[in-house]
Amino acid sequence: MASVKLENANPSIFKKAQERKLSFNDLDDNVNESFDAREIFDISFLNINDPEHPLTLEELNVVAEDLIEVNDESNIVNVFYKPTIPHCSMATLIGLCIKVKLIRCLPSRFKVISVAIMPSFHVSEAAINKQLADKERIAAALENVNLLKVVNQCLSI
Repeated sequence: MASVKLENANPSIFKKAQERKLSFNDLDDNVNESFDAREIFDISFLNINDPEHPLTLEELNVVAEDLIEVNDESNIVNVFYKPTIPHCSMATLIGLCIKVKLIRCLPSRFKVISVAIMPSFHVSEAAINKQLADKERIAAALENVNLLKVVNQCLSI
């Protein structure tokens, strides 16, 4: 039986963020609260699984609250992520998973949802960021049944 060789066989594992305490307003659907980086992190990233490891992107420090920029008034969310190694072949897939999770979880008023690799964290950063910024490529990727199945597995769906 052939074994699969992992690119990053022993990734560093990080502590998960502490669970946020909810206020009364958080529980009241009639209160319009603005979105901040922590809320985006909580609703979007807590359970995205890494495609190679039985760990979440949070545990691998690929995503973090401080990598999220939110302009609630302009309905813009920018998310950066950090692949665990500079030549990670899963970097595009991870970015696609993050983008899909944001599209699915955020209210439709958020028109600009940008996902990009943090500068200097990947050898193909520019090419991957260009793919993730192309709406037509994202749509085409999500029409691929096999790719969508992998994305849904990463999103625990």
